[in-house]
Amino acid sequence: MSVKTLAGRILYELFSHGMKSSGKLIGTREAGAAMMGRNSSRGYHKTFKPGNTGPDGSTQTRVVDLRSDTVTKPGAAMRRAMAEAEVGDDVMGEDPTVNELQKIAADMFQMEDALFVPSGTMSNLIAVMVHCRERGDEVILGDLSHIHIYEQGGTAQLAGVHSTTVNNLADGTFDLEQLESKIRHDYPDPHYPRSRLICVENTHNILGGRVLPLSFLKEVRALADRFGLSVHMDGARLMNAAVAQGVHPATILQHVDTVSVCLSKGLGAPAGTMLAGPKDFISRAVRCRKALGGGMRQIGILAAAGKLSLLENIGRMEEDHRNAKTFAQAVLDIGQPLLDVDMATVETNILRFFIREPGLSPTEFCTRMEKVGQGEEAALGQGIQVLMFPHFGNSVRAVWHLGISPEDTQLAIRKMQFVASQYLKEKVKV
Repeated sequence: MSVKTLAGRILYELFSHGMKSSGKLIGTREAGAAMMGRNSSRGYHKTFKPGNTGPDGSTQTRVVDLRSDTVTKPGAAMRRAMAEAEVGDDVMGEDPTVNELQKIAADMFQMEDALFVPSGTMSNLIAVMVHCRERGDEVILGDLSHIHIYEQGGTAQLAGVHSTTVNNLADGTFDLEQLESKIRHDYPDPHYPRSRLICVENTHNILGGRVLPLSFLKEVRALADRFGLSVHMDGARLMNAAVAQGVHPATILQHVDTVSVCLSKGLGAPAGTMLAGPKDFISRAVRCRKALGGGMRQIGILAAAGKLSLLENIGRMEEDHRNAKTFAQAVLDIGQPLLDVDMATVETNILRFFIREPGLSPTEFCTRMEKVGQGEEAALGQGIQVLMFPHFGNSVRAVWHLGISPEDTQLAIRKMQFVASQYLKEKVKV
């Protein structure tokens, strides 16, 4: 059976029969700065070191790691595929497992070609470098986008590309009039950069895994075509978007020129990202990857994991989305004045909920969730460490993935209920 036939059959099962739409995206348009979490703090990863003992030295501790879907570990089948992978020199184009993975991805995304890249950050940088071929070209992107905030300004630092931002709205979209106002029409006036590229992010990380509406992507595509610009999608969690909308990935990608899709997040591979687009784009992307140090040799051992992740781990993402919604409902049940969440914003595997109690900061809340507190083992039957991140705008971020079961989710809920109860008791005593 050919690779294309195999991928097509699996996709047909996943996207035609094995998925249920979680409903249409509610496209909110509130752009308040506080709601968006726009502030001067740009914190991201805090290193947690989960311990194995409770306050009394016991070892009855369970860890539920909700920091990110990047913490997944390959299972036995994936490790076996890696160990048995046929390999060759990929820089010479001779690694058969890499070549097969790239073919599977291109067919799945219905794009002409695809390239295996070490990371999402490198993949996005390569995309900007290829689309913006001259130093001083300009990319337009969201002010809360991953490329703009979390990728070290690589587009300027390494590519010589200028960025201009539009405000991300609460659902991850842009105001299209503001987007159009950012497009420059002065070239070749030597005073200004030249607009070349629009970047969108789907799902949107900072805003809590929001799924971009297909109607929005269609409008962005039309605007870009009108002014001769390209559109790149940072689709690190594209598959979460496809599962949430109940559509084939290509239905989303028909509105963009290129896409970057991470294999190492919800798909569960240990490393790697697929960059896809037209053949001439990928040809230039190969050169950029080499210049950035991303040309790897017998890398089929990682490509084998990526292949398994694309062929077997898409449909199961529905479970991650259900678990996130289950936990979100528990947050809502605890409710104000302590916690709050807008259930309409919980669309995929990322949950962003808010701390409403003035005396409790997101950092303190996360610390309490991480530690095994006094009396916890007696109350819960065991110690439970739940790892999360304090996030923007007085919020907390939690992410579900293939390493978190429904049972783990219930443990996290019990721990949250215990933390809330203990905090309120302490507050009464004061």
